[in-house]
Amino acid sequence: MFTSIARVVEKFKQQWSTQIEDRAILDACAEADHKWRERELGPVVTVRMFLLQILWGNTACNHVVRLAEQDVTGNAYCAARARLPLAVFQMLLTRCTAKMVESARETGRWLGHRLFLLDGSSFSMSDTPELQERFGQPGQQAAGCGFPVAHWLALVHFGSGLIQKVFTAPLRTHDLNGVVQVHSELEAGDVAVGDRAFSSYAHLALLSLRRVFGIFRAHQKLLVDFTPGRPHLTPRQRHQKTHRGNTGLPSSRWVKRLGPCDQLVEWFRPLQIPSWLSAEAYAALPAMLLVRELRYRIARPGFRVRAVTLVTTLLDAERYSAEQLAEAYGLRWTIETCFQHIKTTMKMDVLRCQTVAGVLKELTMFLLVYNLVRMTMLAAAKRQGVSVERISFVDALRWLATARSGDELCDLVLNPPRRPGRIEPRVRKRRPKEYPLMKRPRAELRQALMSEGVPA
Repeated sequence: MFTSIARVVEKFKQQWSTQIEDRAILDACAEADHKWRERELGPVVTVRMFLLQILWGNTACNHVVRLAEQDVTGNAYCAARARLPLAVFQMLLTRCTAKMVESARETGRWLGHRLFLLDGSSFSMSDTPELQERFGQPGQQAAGCGFPVAHWLALVHFGSGLIQKVFTAPLRTHDLNGVVQVHSELEAGDVAVGDRAFSSYAHLALLSLRRVFGIFRAHQKLLVDFTPGRPHLTPRQRHQKTHRGNTGLPSSRWVKRLGPCDQLVEWFRPLQIPSWLSAEAYAALPAMLLVRELRYRIARPGFRVRAVTLVTTLLDAERYSAEQLAEAYGLRWTIETCFQHIKTTMKMDVLRCQTVAGVLKELTMFLLVYNLVRMTMLAAAKRQGVSVERISFVDALRWLATARSGDELCDLVLNPPRRPGRIEPRVRKRRPKEYPLMKRPRAELRQALMSEGVPA
């Protein structure tokens, strides 16, 4: 075979590399109750080829068999991939990622805490009835004129960039719907950072029950008043006034002033149960939660937001200053770089399988390869004596894709040091081809052309 990923990464001398060896693949098949015949495209070879396919930008199946130097057809490889249960790939990802996270546990801590980033994204796929039914498509597109799009929520370890857990759902799914699924990866003392979608009472309370801290941007509907001793509404008063369309007063009780635009308040459990949480789980939440609210201003020109309000359960103002909390929230944007790497650089933005199981297999292997690249970057950073953010993701991906068994990890390309305050416009210089968008099904458009006498 052109390359064996297990042999390439085994020189890193880490426990995680054993989780993609031949024995680990066969064990995953056995635990998934998968029965197979010994053939040229057995489970081990198929998984190896799948890894190679993703490393080469999810290249065509006919290209994979040439890269792997296998005397089989692309159709045979597709059939072999379809025979493997989804559970096999998920076991490999779960076990390998768990070992990776353990190896990177001490990397990039923030004030002694492991820092995790939460955010949602999406990916597109082939237009088939099965995928349309499962995931749906953007609402502004007519039937037959769009592609199914899936929503996914990711939990990313800041220090290493590893994607530790994901939750996949139909397109029109709120991020909080899957947040409980990723909480299992968080430990006491960890800090979760996210945007305003995660700043609800229920989410902060769930994290507090796990002794996990949160730093989130305040929801746009949250009324924050830094006046000491100000009045507030009880949950019942708030519920009644909300139905009338005007609350007027904050629903939190003022407790203590920590500094300018920095205070401790008591949040009360709302009467309305969120749709993403069961009534039993909601009733088990505490009736009151002590929360810190703070606001800071961004003075640098070019930023869209001039004032940012945060809510956090890190209450000690001496240990966690407002400036440090603002810095931690600013690190949240690194998750967008992670999404760019896996969706654009690795080409996961559009998956190719035509079944739900096939799409989930593709996603699982993308996550596994992405984390392999991240561990390669960590090894290179240690070898070259630089921080991991200086290592080029693209160069690490190319090295993994082209390295042969026995090759030593070489010096990878270094990115420029971080430049705070750098501003780049989100525009495209290269013009796309000026074709109109498809607003009617292709069959109708084809019939219209024929009726106009356009020759076939």
